[in-house]
Amino acid sequence: MSIDEGTAARVAKLARIKVEDAELPALAKEFNTILGFIEQLNEVDVEGVEPMTSVTPMRLKRREDVVTDGSQQDKVLSNAPDAREGFFAVPKVVE
Repeated sequence: MSIDEGTAARVAKLARIKVEDAELPALAKEFNTILGFIEQLNEVDVEGVEPMTSVTPMRLKRREDVVTDGSQQDKVLSNAPDAREGFFAVPKVVE
């Protein structure tokens, strides 16, 4: 597959990238280089190769999903200018 200047201009327009006419040959060449690399990757035999998310196999750390109050109510309320009965106290704004 080969990308010409017209196709490169259309791709740039679809991507909403402003490309000057003088830059279109270089953009088309760059697209062709990328497509050539993809063709090389398609030649690799991956039969029987498991997909992976990382180059090193590892399991994500997990914790027990338990609902708690955070045990930090006193620390949080210590920053409040006015706290009453375990809550932030704010002035009334709606009658």
